Amino acid sequence: MTLRGEAAERKRLADLEAARQQRLRWEAAMQQARIDYAVTFRVKHLEAQEEAWRHATRLAEYVAAVRVQVEALPTGQERTRAEAWLEFADVHLERLNPLSTNPQLPDVPEPRPDDLRPFLHGWSPHGPNSY
Repeated sequence: MTLRGEAAERKRLADLEAARQQRLRWEAAMQQARIDYAVTFRVKHLEAQEEAWRHATRLAEYVAAVRVQVEALPTGQERTRAEAWLEFADVHLERLNPLSTNPQLPDVPEPRPDDLRPFLHGWSPHGPNSY
């Protein structure tokens, strides 16, 4: 009877240790997933800024070409309307161009469990025993 009890206790302790080790691996995976999520978020933000910059640059080239045309117009209502359009375009370009402000790291939003799933390599974001 004692041998069975000792064997059961050893198994219970081994199971507890295995569960503890699994939880530690899951916690490490979650920590790395949060880091990977933040990096991916920031890379997407960087790429969006680059795209916005390219778009603003193309528009600025167009507005510069229009400006040359407007400056050649004679004084009058048509030129005044075109200058008003150029003022609008300049303000719009200022808002569009990410280089109008100093660059800074974006705040990374708190990830939802499903946001972390792609970075967990098979682990569940809901716990070490979830699937």
